[in-house]
Amino acid sequence: MEQFSLFDAPVQNGHKKEEARAAWLRRELERHNRLYHQLDAPEITDEAYDALYRELVELEEKFPGLRTLDCPTRRVGGSVLPYLETRPHRERMYGLDNVFSAEEWEAFVQKASRALPEAGSDVMSAWWADPKLDGLACELTYENGVMVQALTRGDGEVGEVVTEAMRTVRNLPLRLDGSGPFPRRIEIRGEVLMFRREFEELNRRQAELGQKSFANPRNAAAGSLRQLDTNVTAQRKLRFLAYSLGEVDAPGMQPWQSHAALMDSLKRWGFDTPPDGKLCRSAEEARAYYEHLEAVRDDLPFEIDGVVYKLDDREAQAALGFTARAPRFAVAWKFTSRKAETRLKKIAVQVGRTGVLTPVAELEPVSLGGVMVSRATLHNEDEIRRLDLRENDIVIIQRAGDVIPDVLGPVLEKRPEGLAPFEFPHVCPVCGSPARRLEGEAAWRCLNMACPAVIMRSIVHFVSKAGLDVDGVGAKWVEALIEAGRVKSPADLFTVTKEELMSYERMGEVSAGNFVAALDKARENATLTRFIAALGIRQVGEQTARTLAERYHDMDELESAGAEELMQLPDIGPEVAGSIRAFFETESNRELLERFRALGLWPHGGKTEEKGGALAGKKVLFTGTLSRPRDEYRRQAEAAGATVVSGVSKTLDYLVVGENPGSKLDKARNLGITVLDEQGFLELIHTGSRGE
Repeated sequence: MEQFSLFDAPVQNGHKKEEARAAWLRRELERHNRLYHQLDAPEITDEAYDALYRELVELEEKFPGLRTLDCPTRRVGGSVLPYLETRPHRERMYGLDNVFSAEEWEAFVQKASRALPEAGSDVMSAWWADPKLDGLACELTYENGVMVQALTRGDGEVGEVVTEAMRTVRNLPLRLDGSGPFPRRIEIRGEVLMFRREFEELNRRQAELGQKSFANPRNAAAGSLRQLDTNVTAQRKLRFLAYSLGEVDAPGMQPWQSHAALMDSLKRWGFDTPPDGKLCRSAEEARAYYEHLEAVRDDLPFEIDGVVYKLDDREAQAALGFTARAPRFAVAWKFTSRKAETRLKKIAVQVGRTGVLTPVAELEPVSLGGVMVSRATLHNEDEIRRLDLRENDIVIIQRAGDVIPDVLGPVLEKRPEGLAPFEFPHVCPVCGSPARRLEGEAAWRCLNMACPAVIMRSIVHFVSKAGLDVDGVGAKWVEALIEAGRVKSPADLFTVTKEELMSYERMGEVSAGNFVAALDKARENATLTRFIAALGIRQVGEQTARTLAERYHDMDELESAGAEELMQLPDIGPEVAGSIRAFFETESNRELLERFRALGLWPHGGKTEEKGGALAGKKVLFTGTLSRPRDEYRRQAEAAGATVVSGVSKTLDYLVVGENPGSKLDKARNLGITVLDEQGFLELIHTGSRGE
């Protein structure tokens, strides 16, 4: 390894020599950073690197104006945030549908081919394949080649701002490599993860400090990235692997015709990408790639749980578009679940927020795919009887889809003598009230709405990710407030003061302030979708909450809706409609809503009339550089009854174009689709007729 002199670089004479020196140091540090962290080919010693780094720090301290967004000194962290902000994605970040066999994979390909018959067999048989990473999805925004923002995937529509944390990720280019030209704005999507060896080192440090270990590398990566103190993030060796794009604003630049070409560009710009990605040109190649990765998965430096296949032709991708939750041009082929044997120590029964008694297997801890498994769900009484499970059995467990631990059954030849069948309790294990099994249901329920377990789970759910998603309000502190009698309903959380919180052991002034600030922020910014989901109405999850929030203006309007009206909405049948009506017909629920109204937590939704909307039943696509944010136009189109799509096809009704619309405009004209400029679109949604 050659030695390096600090003064080998050219220094510009005159009053700008410090600026030139700082620019050179930034470039050189990033070059050596990439050689060390990405290419494993360092050219200088650690001491020489540290000397370069110290020189840049000294220059920036003396001349603060020299510090730039892409400066390597930003990688060390240093920011302590009061909470994580949230911002909408310009284009939604979708999840992936899964397949679990060669037959399901081939059926997926055939379905895509039938949906796009004009594409031809050559296009529909070419798929880009790479490992399915087990990390945290993230989107990075670069403007003129410089990273300016990072968002987590969040719920796909809104993500958490983690810009400062992502600056600490060493293999991430803060400025795109090369001389350009670069897109005016481009969103790079990928996965933040932690390699196995770094994960093991982190857990060793956690144990030495007496702190809780992480269950798996994915949880460690997610927890590290979402730290409010970026000094902590900087100490943990996270990596970013890029694999796709969000919105692109690149006037005058040719779009990528294939996903393979896109991946080449990402590599040239300095991104690490999922290793061993390749273009498969037939079903046989795709299957062989899957079998190869499954065979070597344990030899890889990071966790994977399958293979992701994306249609290589990007124009065909756009034409296929998306379902409500996933792209039609991509799928994850998941690996076979891992299995292991262990002892079932105990069957514990927990009480959920709806009163359901759920049996849980408490297991002798066993490693399964690098994750220590000590608990698994047993679903209900019927499942325990079907499997004939008994406490102290030796059982076979698996991680279903490589995520959720599941008990497959006992190993009967290893069953100890004298084990008695498990008797499922018919009384609530928390409050002692009689449990009932309602007609048509497999679950036993505690029907005592004052049951402490039901109350606690309901309140914890209210602020959880599945509810209001209040970042900074942890379940353990909510439980402590409930156990102390200070919080008896979700509304009580919004009345807790900083001073009260500071009286609790291990709750400092900063944490208490963050707790109260997070709830204040949630009260001001909560959407109607999240509010409905947080209320825990039986059988109303996030998707149904979104449907209701799009139809009704607020909870008053939703309360006035009868069951017949509710059943006219997508995915709402008699049972769901009945649950919604039962919620509003319960006096205690109406009193809770009035408390929320008095506290200022009363969000409004966006009502879309089934009839009468200027674009009811129409499909709209936006392309090119628009004068307003694309999300604003999308909301206006949806409010007028339209569906906003992502690709040009024969079923598209309107293409709305800004500057530099690219190939979508040509294709729309060839198909005879109506093309509008922005003014024409605005006239259409306001008047119902197209301006000439």
